[in-house]
Amino acid sequence: MRNIIIFFFIVLFVRPGMAQDPKDFSNISFLAKLNKDKSYLELKSKIVSEFAFSKPGPWGEFIKGVDEEIATQKKIIAFTFDACGGKNGNGYDKELIDYLRTERIPATLFVTGKWIDSQFAAFQNLYPDSLFEIENHGLNHKPCSIDGESAYKIHGTASISEAYEEIEANERKIEAITGYRPLFYRSATAFIDEACVKMAAMLGVTVISYEVLSGDAVPNTPEHVLEENVLRNMKPGAVVIMHFNHPEWNTKEAMVKIVPRLRVLGYTFVHLRDVDLTSINTDHKAKAVK
Repeated sequence: MRNIIIFFFIVLFVRPGMAQDPKDFSNISFLAKLNKDKSYLELKSKIVSEFAFSKPGPWGEFIKGVDEEIATQKKIIAFTFDACGGKNGNGYDKELIDYLRTERIPATLFVTGKWIDSQFAAFQNLYPDSLFEIENHGLNHKPCSIDGESAYKIHGTASISEAYEEIEANERKIEAITGYRPLFYRSATAFIDEACVKMAAMLGVTVISYEVLSGDAVPNTPEHVLEENVLRNMKPGAVVIMHFNHPEWNTKEAMVKIVPRLRVLGYTFVHLRDVDLTSINTDHKAKAVK
């Protein structure tokens, strides 16, 4: 009887993340497991075959099939925050997250596999919180390309196979940790080629860019500049891009000023998953390969 009681206590009150070993989910370990996973390899083979003779197509932040705003005239907007990971990108802006929690501001968080590796405990604290929607920013924070395009001196994925890994491996990694498969993918730097947009759609993932660029990715940008960038370009349905992996930047300080002003103007805040999004072109809407 005592054992039964203990079992039900664990089931009811212990979060799944509490028993997880970060080593099992590191990019290296997780990829090694995926490369023995039949479903992952079969899907990879389908994708590589499908795009074997494809051209990359246009390269940029706003190309065919990339969603960038909410389809509405109402004063609702989505705050999105990226965590890039890697050299100089593994930080965690806890003060920003605490502010979002205090003010009950729903936010969509795009995370890379690299960032999860460096901030596993923080990630475990974030994903069970319904205030935060967890989405995919790529396994290794590489701009998504089938032929090695670069953006802001960051080398992109060099092949169809690597592009598939950048998207799908992080989809599965996040799902393995959280139980939730991301609906959206934002490529590193938001740059992506058209072939990768089509690939993401085949994987059941919608590519997201942004409409309002805060400018916080430029180190040491003053908070008043970030505030002006957001408020000057604000409109109903805007998707705002910011970051939560650099506590030394002024993102939180700017948000403390931005949020009250938006509320006075009548704006409310939403998750991406709870709204309809618009795209330059609807040709590549997400439809998973079976």
